[in-house]
Amino acid sequence: MKITRWVAVCALTFSTTFILVATLAAPSRAETVLQLGHPTASNSHYGVAAATLADELAKRSNGKFKVVSTPNGAEREIIESVQSGTLDLVVTSTGPVGNFVPEIEIVDIPFLFKDYEHAHAVLDGPIGQDMLKLFPAKGIEALAWGENGFRHITNSKRPINTPADAKGLKIRIMENQVHMSAFRQLGVLPTPIAFTELFNALQQGAIDGEENPIPVITSSEFAKVQKYLTLTGHVYSPALILMAKSTYDRLSPYEQNMFHEAAAVAAKAMREKVAAVEATGVAELRAAGMQVVTDVDRTKFQEALEPAYAEYAKKFGKDKIDQIRNYAP
Repeated sequence: MKITRWVAVCALTFSTTFILVATLAAPSRAETVLQLGHPTASNSHYGVAAATLADELAKRSNGKFKVVSTPNGAEREIIESVQSGTLDLVVTSTGPVGNFVPEIEIVDIPFLFKDYEHAHAVLDGPIGQDMLKLFPAKGIEALAWGENGFRHITNSKRPINTPADAKGLKIRIMENQVHMSAFRQLGVLPTPIAFTELFNALQQGAIDGEENPIPVITSSEFAKVQKYLTLTGHVYSPALILMAKSTYDRLSPYEQNMFHEAAAVAAKAMREKVAAVEATGVAELRAAGMQVVTDVDRTKFQEALEPAYAEYAKKFGKDKIDQIRNYAP
């Protein structure tokens, strides 16, 4: 009897231990791996947004969602992949987004936003949030507005102090009709080139310059292939955190809300990275050998763009442009 009882106790102990070990070893839920693409280096503000989104989703989902990021992607192509559902997430500038949601191009109008505070108020308020609602009809879920920053012109030929100095320069721009018409009006030869090909094009002299926010200019090391930087601040460039609608629709309402909340944190981290880089970026570019033009008369650039503004008013509606330009929360 004693032997039988001892065997039974041992068997019960072994069984309980086995179940406990198996329970601890098994994951609490299956891991879902999501692929994210963005256009710049991993150490850029895009990389910060991607990493923050990944961390927030892992934390909020108790490890269910794992985001794997791929940097240096061609923006239009990765947006197309999100739209088709072959890529789950993208952090992108608004530059090529107008090819998918044309109404978004309104935010790319030159000198539309007064400063960062004004831009954030518009995008975080009713105007910007209504714009995000336009995406699902195009097969995309817009999770949050991120940030690129105010765009400036670099080139390898000469300092640009006035619009006349820019005439004849071959400048790379994004594939964006609003930007195209603005630079044509300035007498520039606007040349759309994929961002992934831009450094080589500048290095080989295929184009004279480009225009980007300071965080992009620094993280892309354009000082190695560009001599002059002019702080025109001609366009405030937002970014967007987008998701394939097909992926989004497979989530529960609770999980969908989780993605929106995580994206809001990622967008905030992106803005903070932009602010940090802008605080030191110009000095960094000077130290790298760039000549920086700071005393830009933006009024002259705005006057030169008057015909383009008339075109924008026809395209988007003067009332909508004024609503953004005059917005105060």
